Amino acid sequence: MRPTVRLTPWIRSWRAGLVPFDDAAVALEDGTDHAVLDMPGSVREQTLREALTGLAKLPPEQIRLVLPAPGDPRGLPGPGPFTSAALLAGEGIVAGAIGLVPEPREYTSGSGDTWLAITWRGYEIAAGGLPPELVTPSEAEADLGLALAASTQALAELDVARWRPSLAPALTALRRGGGSADLPAGYDPRSRRLYARAGMLDRVLALAEHDEPGGAINAYEANQRAAALRPLATACRRALVAACNSPLG
Repeated sequence: MRPTVRLTPWIRSWRAGLVPFDDAAVALEDGTDHAVLDMPGSVREQTLREALTGLAKLPPEQIRLVLPAPGDPRGLPGPGPFTSAALLAGEGIVAGAIGLVPEPREYTSGSGDTWLAITWRGYEIAAGGLPPELVTPSEAEADLGLALAASTQALAELDVARWRPSLAPALTALRRGGGSADLPAGYDPRSRRLYARAGMLDRVLALAEHDEPGGAINAYEANQRAAALRPLATACRRALVAACNSPLG
C-alpha cells in the first residue's frame, strides 16, 4: 500500500481524538524504518513520532491525501516545491502549511533479508493555494464501479491472462467488492468499503504497470493495455483520496 494512503487516515483519526497517539504511531511504523527530513522549523532528521508531534495542533480537516499524476494535478495546492515533489512521487500529504512526500526504498542484506525504509521529505506550503477538490465517497464509489466494469471488459478483450495470469481473477474479485485493508476509528462503512476495494485495486494496478509486456506482443497491444488501465487508475486514485479524506464521526 502507498505510504501516504496508510499514513493519512491514522493522522486524521488521531487529530480527531479517536485514537491515541501511541496507537497511531505503532500502527504506522509496522516494522518499516521511517525518517523525516527537511521539516519546516527543524534542522535535523526526525523520527516519524517526532514529526507527527509537530502536527498536534492541526484539526483533521486540514490533513488530506493527494494522489496526483501527470496531467492530473487535482488536490495539489498550486505551484511550488511540494507540488513538484508530489507529482514526481505520485503521492503526498497536505498537513496545514506542511507537505510530506515519501521516498520508499527496499534494501537487501547480505543474507538475503529485505526490508523497507521510507524517507519523508517535508515542504513548506505557501498560503493562498488552490482549494482542495471535494469528492464524496459515494461519488467516488460509483465512478470506480463504472471504470472497473469498463476496464475489465477491455482487458478481457486483450487476453489479459496471457500477460498477467493473476490479474484477471483479481479484477473479478474486485468487481464483487473484494478487499481487506481497513481504516482506523472514525470512518463510516462506505469509506471503509471504498478504501479496502480501491486499496486492493491500487496494488493490482501497480503489479500490472511494472510487469513485462508478456501477452502484449507488439507496441500497439502494449498501448492498448495501457489505455485500458488508465481510466481505472484515475478512478482508483480518486477513490482512495475520497475515502481517506472523508469526514470523521
